[in-house]
Amino acid sequence: MVRILHAGDFHLDSAFGALTPEQSRQRRMESRRSPERLVDWANDHGVQLLLLAGDLFDGGDLCGDTAPLLAQALAQFRGQAVIAPGNHDPYTPESPYARTPWSDNVHIFTEDRMQTFSFPELGCAVHGAAFTAPECPADRVLSGFRAPEDGLIHIGLLHGDVTGSASRYRPLRTADIAASALDYLALGHVHAAALSAAGDVTYGYCGCPEGRGFDELGDKGFLTGQVERGHAELRFVPFARRRYCIVQADVTDGDPLAALERTLPHDTESDIYRIRLTGTPEEPPRLPLLQEALAERFFALQLRDETSVRREVWDRCGEDTLRGLFLEELRRQYDAAPDDGARRRIEQAARFGAAAMDNREV
Repeated sequence: MVRILHAGDFHLDSAFGALTPEQSRQRRMESRRSPERLVDWANDHGVQLLLLAGDLFDGGDLCGDTAPLLAQALAQFRGQAVIAPGNHDPYTPESPYARTPWSDNVHIFTEDRMQTFSFPELGCAVHGAAFTAPECPADRVLSGFRAPEDGLIHIGLLHGDVTGSASRYRPLRTADIAASALDYLALGHVHAAALSAAGDVTYGYCGCPEGRGFDELGDKGFLTGQVERGHAELRFVPFARRRYCIVQADVTDGDPLAALERTLPHDTESDIYRIRLTGTPEEPPRLPLLQEALAERFFALQLRDETSVRREVWDRCGEDTLRGLFLEELRRQYDAAPDDGARRRIEQAARFGAAAMDNREV
């Protein structure tokens, strides 16, 4: 049995362009410290093998200390670390992987074909390949590969796209995964964590440790657990310093700020939120005032006004149209209603009827 941590898709030095310049600078600094936090967690939890499934860098144009900080963090890991470069950070003679000094416990795949690192002290071998260019439209690695039957635990490490169709990013077929005889296949490229099986082979995407936009919502982190011959047992660990979240708030009735206070959770200070204001208020919400009132509750906040201003329900009542006749009849019922509850139901019927005539939703 070997205790592993499977992570990847750090995308160090991402631009974080949707944030303010100061927020972007802070997020880049925090992301460069993510490997150090990851190694601390791994050491504290007895991890023996660190599998890094590519796209550790967002591209070749890095800040001067980004690659050295990653190397320094991995040098502090008490086990063995293996890296499979991805499409954003392919292995080339000019890449950070080739130009950065790495400690003896760091092992990097350098070719676009299956290579093997053996760790007899752990009773395992890691098989994998690198991207050597930004695209890899054909699967030249798993097709025909089969782990040997030599008593070791056999783990695969690749950056790729498990798909039944064409892909520019190393398309992998589940039939080839099933035929590989691997005990676990650790994958990078997809930014949502997931575990699956192809035949007897468990394979997983670790996701990314930090979201970078509103297309990467909620908890982000890595996979960790134990791999033994014929079996892998892994779990997801949330690890992000900050989460991207989208919430929707109906501001039809009353004060929009009060509606938001009722909708929002309490622990939002570290996170990046987009709030979608919906409903049919009597007048449009004042976004600058709401932004000022809420800004300190978030690391960053976007407000989206998706409301439609409420129409006076009895407008056009009595005009010589189908709408006018419809509203006139309901208005007679409204005026004769015995109580407020009946009047509210009649008013709602008028709104729904008018909306149906306009082919819109209330």
